Amino acid sequence: MIKKVAILLVAVFATAFASSQSKNDQKKKSGNPVFPGWYADPEVAVFGKEYWIYPTYSARYEKQVFFDAFSSKDLVHWTKHERILDTATVKWARRALWAPAVVEQNKKYYIFFGANDIQNDHELGGIGVAVADRPQGPFKDLTGRPLIDKFYNGAQPIDQFVFKDKDGAYYIFYGGWRHCNVARLNNTFTGFVPFADGTTFKEVTPEGYVEGPFMFIKDGKYYFMWSEGGWGGPDYSVAYAIADSPFGPFRRIGKILQQDPAVATGAGHHSVLQVPGTDHWYIIYHRRPLDETHPDHRVTCIDRMYFDEQGYIKPVKITREGVEAIR
Repeated sequence: MIKKVAILLVAVFATAFASSQSKNDQKKKSGNPVFPGWYADPEVAVFGKEYWIYPTYSARYEKQVFFDAFSSKDLVHWTKHERILDTATVKWARRALWAPAVVEQNKKYYIFFGANDIQNDHELGGIGVAVADRPQGPFKDLTGRPLIDKFYNGAQPIDQFVFKDKDGAYYIFYGGWRHCNVARLNNTFTGFVPFADGTTFKEVTPEGYVEGPFMFIKDGKYYFMWSEGGWGGPDYSVAYAIADSPFGPFRRIGKILQQDPAVATGAGHHSVLQVPGTDHWYIIYHRRPLDETHPDHRVTCIDRMYFDEQGYIKPVKITREGVEAIR
């Protein structure tokens, strides 16, 4: 009898230990989504030894009046920083704060954002910029007016991404309504430097482009990425091109991120992280849980991104587990 009890106790403790180990193992990965709440259009940045995600608060346009941010030292444990910017400090913005893009320059942090979802050149709104002394803000409006408030080349002024080139020049890529422009920012981020031909906004729209541009450099090549499909539908996805300069021409290669009907739908509007000093790459994006049909019910996720021997991006496998902690 004593022997049977001992065996039973061993089995119970073994089960408990296995369960505990399983939970500990799970904590070593981020899980997807990486933090709770409805958040979309995530932009990732590295400031010092911390990783930051700046997303859109995913709600009806009238409720999109602020941004939250999230910071982490390992991509697994995230700290929420609430209302780093809101319309109370941007007098011309009243709703639809979208797709923040954040850069650091001269120990200042700049957040570029779209506001008001303007539909023509006569409405107030477009792309603005705010500044702060810390990555968590608070951010204050830099210019008191939009930087871009017109539909140049047919591009709605939304979904901005700021890219620093190898020579130190900063460019802003942006555009909805299936058009994408690029312009060179001046040193204070308060305006633009015209191109050699006298123009300020050049169209660089690749085949299939809808919105959400992003760019990075790898092995001397410029990888230009964007979102395709409808943002509220299951076909939302990410495609890319490779070029020898930030101005293209950008020949569409194909999709690398899209829905998996077994995991989630509407996977799109992303950013890319290369862990400094490594060849480890991650894609940060939003998607819609399988049990959600509301277009605003979107969550932020992270998965690994890999390249093949020719430098092409392999199709991303979207997961529920997410990524392992970075040590």
